[in-house]
Amino acid sequence: MTLTGNWTYPTAIRFGAGRLAELPDACAEAGMARPLLVTDRGLADLPITAAALDVLEAAGLGRALFAEVDPNPNERNLAAGVAAFRSGGHDGVIAFGGGSGLDLGKMVAFMSGQTRPVWDFEDIGDWWTRADAEAIAPIVAVPTTAGTGSEVGRASVITNAETHEKKIIFHPRVLPRAVLCDPELTMGMPRAITAGTGLDAFAHCVEAFSSPHYHPMSQGIALEGMRLVKEYLPRAYADGTDLEARSHMMSAAMMGSTAFQKGLGAIHAMSHPIGAVYNAHHGTTNAICMPAVLAFNAEAIRERFDSAAAYLGIEGGFAGFQAFVQDLNDRMGIPRTLAELGLTAERIDELAEMAIQDPSCGGNPVPLTVEDLRTLFHRCL
Repeated sequence: MTLTGNWTYPTAIRFGAGRLAELPDACAEAGMARPLLVTDRGLADLPITAAALDVLEAAGLGRALFAEVDPNPNERNLAAGVAAFRSGGHDGVIAFGGGSGLDLGKMVAFMSGQTRPVWDFEDIGDWWTRADAEAIAPIVAVPTTAGTGSEVGRASVITNAETHEKKIIFHPRVLPRAVLCDPELTMGMPRAITAGTGLDAFAHCVEAFSSPHYHPMSQGIALEGMRLVKEYLPRAYADGTDLEARSHMMSAAMMGSTAFQKGLGAIHAMSHPIGAVYNAHHGTTNAICMPAVLAFNAEAIRERFDSAAAYLGIEGGFAGFQAFVQDLNDRMGIPRTLAELGLTAERIDELAEMAIQDPSCGGNPVPLTVEDLRTLFHRCL
C-alpha cells in the first residue's frame, strides 16, 4: 500500500425530516434566483416534486421543471436539458431525484456553459481541466432515494446512446454547493426501489472497504455505512413509513458515495455495461454481482472483512459476511442471476470488453483482466 492520496470530501448538507421547506434558502446560498429543477420522468408528476415546485414558487423562484430524463440518462437527455436551461435564462440547477435525476441535473449545470462535447470531459487523466470552470452553473442537490449518493459526488454517469457505454464525467465543481436531505421524500419509494437503491449504497461501501488504495477516512466511513445498511435497510424495506430507518439509509447513501473516493471495483465495472446495454437498475445489478466478486477477491480481502464482520455483529468472519450478503439479497427480493434480467451468454464477451475499460477496475483489490471479467459474468449468469 502506498501511503499517498488526493482527498476531497463533501459539501454543505442540510439533513433532517421536513427540510424541503429550506430549499429557497439553499438556492440563495448557492446564488440562484432562477433555478431549473431537473428530475426524471417517473418523478415529474409525483406529489414530492409538486411540493418542491410549490416551495420554490412561494419564494419567488418560479417553478421551472425539466423531466426528460431516462433511467440511465444519456447525451440526448443532456442536450435537451441544456437547451431548456439556456432558453429559460436559468442561473442554476436543482438536481432532484434518484441517481438519474441527480446525475443529469449536475451535467446540465456543468455543460450549460461549455463549448466542447460532454465526452471530452470523461474521467480520464486530467481531461476535466478542459472545462471552463467559471461557466459551470451552481447546483443544489435534493435526493429522493437512498442509494447512489450522487448528491455528494463530483461526477455523473452518462450513457452514450449510440455505443451503449456508460461514461463517468468528472469535474470538482460538479460537487453541489448545497445538499438538502429530507428523508420524508423517500417514504413513498416502492419496495423494489428501496431494495435496489439501498443495496447500491451497500455495494459502494463494500467496494470502498475492499479497495487497496490508502484512504483511512473512507475506510472508516465505509465500515459504518455497511452497519447502517445492515441495521436499517430491512426495516425500510418492511415498512416504508419508518422514518428512522429512512433517515439512516439516506445517511448511508451519502457515506457510500463519499467512501468510494477510495475506489470501486469489479462489481461496478460489471454493473455499468449491464445497465447501459440492458437498461437494468444499477443497484440491483450491483447486488447480483456482489457474491461472485467477493469470492473472486477473497484472498485479498479476507482479513479486513474478518474484522468488519466482528464490528457488524456477523459471526464467521469473511465467510459469515459472504453468507450475510446472499441472505440480504434474498430477503430484498433480488434475483440470483443476471439471466433473470435478460443477460445471455452470447453477449458476455462484449460486456467483458466494455467492463475492462471502466475506471472502477482500478480499485479492485485483485488486478483484473478481460478473462477474469468473462469468468465473473458467467458465474453470475
